Amino acid sequence: MGARTGMAAKRLLSAVLLVAALACDGTHAKFSRHSFPKDFIFGTGSAAYQYEGAYKEGGKGLSIWDKFTHIPGKILNNDNGDVALDMYHRYKGDVQLLKDMNMDSFRFSIAWSRILPNGSLSGGINKEGVAFYNNLINEVIAKGLRPFVTIFHWDTPLALEEKYGGFLSENIIKDYVDFAEVCFMEFGDRVMDWTTFNEPWTYAERGYSAGAFAPGRCSPHVSTSCFPGDSAREPYVVTHHILLAHAQAVALYRARYQKAQRGQIGVTVVSHWFVPATNSSADRTAVRRSLDFMLGWFLDPIVHGAYPGTMAGYLGARLPRFTPEQARLVRGSYDFIGVNYYTTYFTTAVPPANKLRQSYDTDARANTSGFRNGVPIGKPEFVSVSFNYSAGLRELLLYTSRRYGNPVLYVTENGIAEGNNATLPLAEALKDGHRIEFHAKHLQFVNHAIRDGANVKGYFMWTFMDCFEWGDGYLDRFGLIFIDRLNGLKRYRKESSYWIENFLKR
Repeated sequence: MGARTGMAAKRLLSAVLLVAALACDGTHAKFSRHSFPKDFIFGTGSAAYQYEGAYKEGGKGLSIWDKFTHIPGKILNNDNGDVALDMYHRYKGDVQLLKDMNMDSFRFSIAWSRILPNGSLSGGINKEGVAFYNNLINEVIAKGLRPFVTIFHWDTPLALEEKYGGFLSENIIKDYVDFAEVCFMEFGDRVMDWTTFNEPWTYAERGYSAGAFAPGRCSPHVSTSCFPGDSAREPYVVTHHILLAHAQAVALYRARYQKAQRGQIGVTVVSHWFVPATNSSADRTAVRRSLDFMLGWFLDPIVHGAYPGTMAGYLGARLPRFTPEQARLVRGSYDFIGVNYYTTYFTTAVPPANKLRQSYDTDARANTSGFRNGVPIGKPEFVSVSFNYSAGLRELLLYTSRRYGNPVLYVTENGIAEGNNATLPLAEALKDGHRIEFHAKHLQFVNHAIRDGANVKGYFMWTFMDCFEWGDGYLDRFGLIFIDRLNGLKRYRKESSYWIENFLKR
C-alpha cells in the first residue's frame, strides 16, 4: 500500500535518526522507549469529527460541527469533515499503520450522535454506530494496541443544541451521562482507559468567548461574525455543566462498571506554559492568573472541589458556584489527568477590561505573546500561535504534579505542523525532520519531569494522520502519516513515522 516505503528509504533515514537521538541527549545516544518506565505507554491521537467522515452514514445524527462547517466563511477554504479521512471505511488499514509504528495505544473519540442520533436515549441507540466502534476497538486490540477512548471531543449532537442550547443548559448533564453509560456498557469490557472530555477549555473559549469554533457564540463587541452570545458569562456556564457532567459520569462508572471492567477514567485538559515577560511581581502574578484561568479552571474543582480563588475573586457573580453536594461529587472525580501541551508564552499584567467589554479572554488581566522585544520564546511554528519550547512541557507537568497532589498524568497531545503545500513533490512532503527533532526533545523533557517526580504514564503524539484542524481546515499537517487529499486520501508514511517505529522497538 502507498503508506509503505522500501528498505532503501529506511537506510537513508538512519543518519537522520542518529543525529536526532544525539541532539536529544548528547550523553545517551540510545535514548528510546527503554529510557522510560516499563509501564509507560506511547501512542498517537485522533478525534471522531477530524477522522471518521461518513457524517450521514450508518444512522449517524448531525453534530454542531456538521452544521458549523457548512456555514460559508466559518472554516478556512470552507473545508469540512464530511469525508475527513474516511476512517469509518478505512480503519483496518489505519490500525495496521499504528502497529507498523510499534505504537502501544491509539487515542480516539466516540461521536455522540453516531451512538445516539438525537443526543438522548429517547431517540434510541444506533446499532450501526455501536457496531462501528466495536469493530474499531476489536481491531485495535487484535493488533496488540490499547484503546484510549475519549467520550466527548467537542461534537455536541445538533439536536440537543437546537432543543435546549447544548452545554448552556443543565439538561445536557443527564443526556451526557446517559451517552457515557452506553459507552461503558457497550465497550467497557475491552476499553480500560476512558477520558470524559477532551480540552473543555478549547470548547468553552473557542465556542463561547471567541466564537471561532462550533457553536460559534460570542458577545458583539468581541466579533460581529459570530452568533449572539455573552463572552463574559457563557464560557463559565458551559464549563460548570461540563464539570458536573464529568463528575456524574465518573461517579456512575465507579459505582456500576469500574470494579468489573477494571478500567480507569479521567479528563484531558490543555494548557500553555507561561513565563513572566519581566521579573516584576505584577508579571509573575499574571503568570499564576493565566494558569488558574486555563488549567486551574478545571483542575481545582476536580482536585479541591472549588474554582481557583483568583477566578472567584475577579469574576464574582459571573462564575457559577458548586453546591456542597456538587463540590463533594466533583472533588476526586479522576483516576488520571490528561495534559495537552503545544506552546509557551511570555506573560504581562494588564488592567481589567471595561465592564461593558468583558470577556473570558480579558478576565485573567494578562496579555500573552510568543515574542519579547521582538525575540521569540522558541522557534515560531507554522501554526502562528505556537512556538517550539520543549522545556515548557516539563515545567507544566511539574507544576501540575506539585500543585495537584502528584496525580497520574498522561501527555495526551503534543505535536507540530507543517503547511499543506500542494505544489511540493510527495518525496519532499514526507521529509519532516523538524517533527523528529520536536518529539525527541519533548520526550527528553518528559523524561526529565519523571526523574523530578512527576507521575507521567504516557505520551501521545498529535496526530496520527494529517487531518481536519478545525478553523484551519486542512491547512495544517500535524500527522505522522501524510494524507494525499488530491488522490483519494492515499496514506503515506512520513520520515517521523519511521523514527518513532525505531524509537519504540522493544
